[in-house]
Amino acid sequence: MTKPPTSRALLRDNDRPVRSRPRKPRNPAQPNLPLDPMPDRIVPCLALLKPKPPKGPQWNFEVKWDGYRLAVHIEPKGVRILTRGGHDWTDRFPAIKQAALWLPVGTAILDGEAVVLDEQGRSDFGLLQQSLGGRGGEKMSSDAIFMAFDLLYFDGHDLRNSELGMRRHLLEDLVPAGGQGDIRLSEEIEADGDQLLANACEHGLEGIIAKDRNSAYRSGRLGDWLKIKCVQSESFFIVGYERSVAARAQIGSLLLAGRRGDELVYVGSVGTGFKESEAWRLRGMMDRIRRTTPAIHYVGRRKDLVWLQPTLIAEIEYRAWIGDGKLRHASYKGLREVQDNAAVYDVSQRIAIET
Repeated sequence: MTKPPTSRALLRDNDRPVRSRPRKPRNPAQPNLPLDPMPDRIVPCLALLKPKPPKGPQWNFEVKWDGYRLAVHIEPKGVRILTRGGHDWTDRFPAIKQAALWLPVGTAILDGEAVVLDEQGRSDFGLLQQSLGGRGGEKMSSDAIFMAFDLLYFDGHDLRNSELGMRRHLLEDLVPAGGQGDIRLSEEIEADGDQLLANACEHGLEGIIAKDRNSAYRSGRLGDWLKIKCVQSESFFIVGYERSVAARAQIGSLLLAGRRGDELVYVGSVGTGFKESEAWRLRGMMDRIRRTTPAIHYVGRRKDLVWLQPTLIAEIEYRAWIGDGKLRHASYKGLREVQDNAAVYDVSQRIAIET
């Protein structure tokens, strides 16, 4: 397995090396605390998108991983691996399951991301999907590793009300930095956020995550965690496609929609990013969900359009939004899984993010 980029590789200023925050020594006289019941499932804390890194000493930084968010439950009866939507994918990640069984802990819940690394050690969402057999596939992935970035339950104690700094301290004892197994630590990086983002983008990474080290673990997208991306990437409905006899699988471009409340809003199209095999696979799925009228209000000039039921969710990479509310330089990355609980982009977020 290729080693991911090290923290030190992200910054080139040798006078200010990047390193994980030093761990404090444990207190051997810890009190005996009552045991907490182990949660059956924890709705994950999600990162809020921001245009630039935050300032202040309370912020920790990590690499943003491009994969599937998972919770690894180490329980008395064995290991369960749950997706963000609460679906059991234990059997699809056998290597991660085995690595969890080897961890020196009786019970635990680890929060993290399943990723597949490319030759440069960068997480690649397309490679992860390929290893799982594509959207709707049932393959087991032997290539995926688990990048652990939080510890929510540890040997009978619910840690959600503890500060992030304490949770990380315990996590780093359980999953030491620098490991090369199928469960690895997503290391904290001590650096200036703007400089770190610039270097992450230079190395072709998706972006960085900022976390308030004083925060408890709160489910939802509440601002304790922030994501700052090099290239924007969000999920959109595929609501139709433009036919072209010259294009692979006769797909000239896919028509995309975000949401505004209960309404679907057209956000433009994408005609690049999918290989021929992916195009034919998409065409087979789209042929089964055709409809005669559009699910969006559409006043464009495109011809020979095929309208679809808004059930397929695509991950789309783009550079910016243009003035009329359309995506600029969009590129297709892959289809999101229903089990991954992918949230279709809310176009009303644009104003909040840009301000």
